[in-house]
Amino acid sequence: MSAKTKYNIVKEQITEWITSGKVKPGEKIYSENELVKMFGVSRHTIRQAVGDLVHEGLLYREQGAGTFCSYKPDQTREQTPSLNDKSNNTVKNIGVITTYISDYIFPSIIKGIESHLTAQGYSLTLACTDNDLEKEKQCLQTMLKRNIDGLIVEPTKSSHYNPNIKYYLELEQNNIPYLMINQYYSQLMPPHIIMNDEHGGFIAAEHLIKLSHEKILGLFKNDDLQGVNRMQGFIHAFREHSLPLFPEMVITFTTEDQNINLLERLEKFFKTDSRPTAIVCYNDQLAINVLNMLRRLGLRVPEDISIVGFDDSSLAVATEVKLTSITHPKMDMGIEAAKWIISAVEKKGHPPSIVYEPELVIRNSTASFRESTK
Repeated sequence: MSAKTKYNIVKEQITEWITSGKVKPGEKIYSENELVKMFGVSRHTIRQAVGDLVHEGLLYREQGAGTFCSYKPDQTREQTPSLNDKSNNTVKNIGVITTYISDYIFPSIIKGIESHLTAQGYSLTLACTDNDLEKEKQCLQTMLKRNIDGLIVEPTKSSHYNPNIKYYLELEQNNIPYLMINQYYSQLMPPHIIMNDEHGGFIAAEHLIKLSHEKILGLFKNDDLQGVNRMQGFIHAFREHSLPLFPEMVITFTTEDQNINLLERLEKFFKTDSRPTAIVCYNDQLAINVLNMLRRLGLRVPEDISIVGFDDSSLAVATEVKLTSITHPKMDMGIEAAKWIISAVEKKGHPPSIVYEPELVIRNSTASFRESTK
């Protein structure tokens, strides 16, 4: 039996459990070890099959908890003849595509969406792109095949041209409303619920400037608009306070190099004489990685280096050093997104887009430059 055949057997069997209702929405499937023993295949085969089902929206992962069913079987829906001929007796289904499902702030956003949708009698189909455009294409194709009533999307690599625009235009052609969260594709200018990321970058940098820091390093992701806008705000703060900003003090990175290459570049930078006294990080996840790197180098936070994160996630208070961070609405954003899509699906009109204003939450990862050098 070939590896491909084993993979297909595993994937088809798990799919059958889900679509038949043997595993219900929100229920945990067997563990990886249990699936290995059950099917008599390698761990790699199990991971490949389960990973594909996650990308297709049938399953979702929760870090540290396991893998769960996200698909709600709906036999009446499968018999619906066309996109424009929907029975009022059918449970309406909303698709949700995010870049990630189980990591960082995304579970809170999804929980907000799910809590309101289920309370209103809607079903939910989840999928994730891993911030990969080809996977986004697959997710969109799957959603269209499932005859969804509406779609909530977190864009993939939103600062780049998106080659999947035609699928969004197909949604529009079929009168399926969609909403973008966290950012949006500028080519489409769709309804959206986002943060004022530029202002967030501004107040993060301004906080450190007011603490008398001048050599402030900015670390920003450049393949999504959140990072680009946060960087713009960071640069604007220096101009507003008439401070010089040296080119080497702005470092950008992509999704692909954020975990390894970026930290390697930073470590070399911190071993030079031009070491900064403070850092603004693209998000709290990166701030924690930077904090751990500084510890390895024998540098203290905030005594030697001040750090500001972004999103005020659970990670901000997960370590001994509590991060100063910029707020993100998280669950509230999810609830508002669910309210918006229900209003659009039920033809009650399209509410206006929402832009949340961020706030600074000060903790002990930042200190005055003069105090920290004493």
